[in-house]
Formats: sequence, structure tokens, C-alpha cells
Amino acid sequence: MSLFKSVATFGGFTLLSRLTGFVRDVVLANFLGAGLASDAFFVSFKLPNLFRSLFAEGAFTSAFVPMFSQKLVTDGKKKAIFFASETISLLSFLLLIFVICFELLMPYVVQVLAPGFIGDEGKIELATTLCRITFPFLLFISVVSFQAGVLQSFEKFAAPASAPIILNLSLVLSAFLIAPFMPMPAYGFSIAVTLAGILEIFWLKYALHKIDVKISPHRHFVKIFSNPDIKTLFKRIAPGVVGAGIYQINMAVDTILVSLVGTGAISWLYYANRLQQLPLGVVGAAISVALLPVLSKQLKSGNLEESQKTEDKAVLYAVLLSLPFAVLMIVLAAPIVNVLFEHGRFSETDTLKTAYALIAYAVGLPCYVVVKALMPNFFARGDTVTPVKYSAIVFAVNVIFNLILMKPFGHVGIATATTIAAFVSLFQYIYGLYKKNLWHFSRSLLNQILKITFASVIAGGVVFIANDLFNAFEIWQKGFIVRFLALAVLGTIGLAGYMILVVSFKVVSVSQIKGIIHKKKGGLS
Repeated sequence: MSLFKSVATFGGFTLLSRLTGFVRDVVLANFLGAGLASDAFFVSFKLPNLFRSLFAEGAFTSAFVPMFSQKLVTDGKKKAIFFASETISLLSFLLLIFVICFELLMPYVVQVLAPGFIGDEGKIELATTLCRITFPFLLFISVVSFQAGVLQSFEKFAAPASAPIILNLSLVLSAFLIAPFMPMPAYGFSIAVTLAGILEIFWLKYALHKIDVKISPHRHFVKIFSNPDIKTLFKRIAPGVVGAGIYQINMAVDTILVSLVGTGAISWLYYANRLQQLPLGVVGAAISVALLPVLSKQLKSGNLEESQKTEDKAVLYAVLLSLPFAVLMIVLAAPIVNVLFEHGRFSETDTLKTAYALIAYAVGLPCYVVVKALMPNFFARGDTVTPVKYSAIVFAVNVIFNLILMKPFGHVGIATATTIAAFVSLFQYIYGLYKKNLWHFSRSLLNQILKITFASVIAGGVVFIANDLFNAFEIWQKGFIVRFLALAVLGTIGLAGYMILVVSFKVVSVSQIKGIIHKKKGGLS
């Protein structure tokens, strides 16, 4: 499977996941708004995800997928699956102990994670209860991420990318099937989170069964520890855990600081970040996931020239698909939040506060996506140390700017600090790969990126003018259907204008676009 088809498959299902995620967030905004209950729920939702990068997509997957992919090439399917079985056995055992310890210490964990809740009557107690309900999700989603890594190594991207849809649908359905029978909706949503983790495990187990992969857990942990491959895996995971840990500490610091801003601030940042996650998840995660096994196999076979071309394509796709979305989010921040979330308990003030944060996040969006495309170049070579060093610097930058910007700008200052850190991260990866002679920007790639940037800015300018006309007619104060159609029209104008420009600038051709749509040979590969 070509890199683009892998990205398109994963990205297509991820897009569906993000769209159902928006439905989920609309439901959450309607039932919870942006206040005490929503802040407590979002802390409980964030807590298992703070550790997710340590045990799941981040450190573990980045170390496991290259080793498993290489084993498939060198040792065959049977030995690779045996290695996977030993790995998941050990991971599950360690995670179970971790989850139990946190359940017991949860009141103290919540006070550390959200010190701003202290003094708000009932907020700490509510957050503690919700966190205890959601935290087992960490164990389940880590198993899901492991299953996804195995499937991706077999170049099966559809099932892993579609798994998050289960979480989104569970939360939406819980609003009508569980929440009405609870003291408040937040309890129902928390239960749905944990149930979704279990359902996702069964979904990916079915996907593995379809490709005749059966992973059976082992009980002899001492024997597993003695396996040289397991030792190698944990040696590679160790710096990744530190790196992911730095990133998660970064996120935890953001949560701690924003909890001090005041009631509603956690929710405003959450909704803004969710909007940013659409292109980041669809494009960035898709490229990163698809690129890692491809690069691992190319490097294992010594095909360095092909790996350089593959990385070039990945960066081009990253910019081509992320930059126009970033510009649209900046230009249409308020209308997007208005249409998606301003219902029920979500007020006009909440819309404005969320829109300001979205603009701050969107400026750094392309940086995040390109970093997602560059990072696998280190992981595919088994180098998990360098990304750790970069993460440490990004962490320091983020904390420094959080402290500088939080007081004058509140939650928007925290979002801005995240964007500044994204630019620093991008610079590190570009310079680091160049210095190590692993990859560099070619003149043709830079030329294409400049064309994409120009096309995005021009298209964004047209949308800005059109939005001014809509404002003159007070479109955003009208009914939902009118507002939704207006947003759809502006989005269509922007993206259509952008596509016309990138074709005119010969970044892509009409035949390539047709090839992309129909996944034929003529498309980007």
C-alpha cells in the first residue's frame, strides 16, 4: 500500500471519527455547558489521557511498531506474534497495578491536577468520583493502542482509525440512555467513557481475527522479562516514557494553571482544543501512523533514497492538508464555535472565550502536523532519545510562556504558550534531522510549501471578506439552520478557492486530485 493510500485510509476513518466527535462535543456542550459540572467532567476525561501517551500511542507504540514490523520482515509472522503476545501480557499487568494505585489515591491526584477546584463547594468531590469512574479507561485504551499497532504493521489502518468512533457514539448515546438515570449528566458520560474502552478492545480483536492474528496472553512474567527482545523494547520505551512524560506533564501544567483562571476556563480550552484536533488528528496522526511502519521497513532493507522521498511526501501532505484548515479556523473561529456549540447551556460568552483560544491554537496547528510527519524518522531508526531531548526543551518553553502570558491573557495566554512551543518543536526537528544528515528540506519542497502558504492566505482573505458581508446581515444571530448553511458556504468558498489556487500553482494537478479521490495510480502515492 502506498503512503498516500495508507494516509487516506487512516485519515478517512479518522475524519469520520472526528465528525462523530463533534457530535459528541455538541451533546456535551448542550448538557454540561461551561461550568462546574463540565470542568469536573473534562478533568476526569483528561486524566486517563494524560497517561495515555506513556502507555499507548506515544512511548510504547513508537518503540513497539518498528520492532514488530522488522520482526515480520526478518523472523516471520509466527515469531512476531509471539513477541506481541509477551509484550501485551507484561503491559497489561503493569497497567493494572498502576490503575489500582491511582484509584486509591484519586482525591490527592485531583487536588494536584486541579488546585483551582479547592474552595469551590463540591467540585473536588465531584471530580474525584468522576475520575474514579473514567480512570480504568487507561488500561483498556492502552490494550486498544497495542492492537492498533499490530494491525498497522500489517498495513491494516481502517479498524484502528474507526475505533474512536465507538467512544464518540457511546458518549452521545449515554446522554439519552444513561445520563437521565443519574444524579447529573456528568456521571452518565463518565460511565460511557469506560464502557467504550471495553467495546473498542472487542472491535480490534475482531479485526485481528480477520487477518488470522491471535494474541494469547502469557502468565510467566519472569520468563518474559528474560526475553532479549522484551529487554530491547523496554530500553527503547524508557526514553520515550520520559519524553511522553514531559509532554503529559506539560499538559498537566496547562490544566493546573487554567484551573486557576476561573470556572469555565477548562471547558473553553477543551472545546477549542477539540476543534484543533480535527485536522491534527485526521492529517497529523494519519501521516505519523502510516509513515512509521513504511519508514521502518525501508530503513531495514537499506533503501535510504526511498526513505528520503517518503519523508518529503509526508511533509508535503502535512502542509498541503493542514495549512488551509488553520487559516479557516483563524478567520472563522467565532462562527465555527457559534454553530457547533452555542446551544443549551453553552452561552454567547462561552462562544467568544472559546473562539479566542481557538485562534491561538490554530496558529500553531501546521507546526504540530509537520512535527507528526518528522518524528517517525527518529523512531523508525530506533532513536527514542532525541525526541525526549526535544520534548524537554518544549516543556520548558511552554511553562515559561504560560507563566508570562497567563496573568494578562488568561486561558488565551495558555493556548498561545502552546503555539509558541509548537514552533520551537518544529525548528528542533528540522534542524536535528539536518544536523544528523537524516533528512533535509529540498529546494523543490520549499518551493511547494511557499505556494501552499500563498494559496491558503489568499483563500482565507476571500473568506474573511465574505464573512464580513454575513456579519452585516447579522447571519450569526439567526436560527441554527441558517447559521449552519452560512458556515458551510464560507467553508466551501475557502476550500474550493484553495484547491483552484494549488492546482493553478502546480502543487497538484487535476488528474492527481481525481486519482486521490478514486485511489488510482494517477494520484499522489
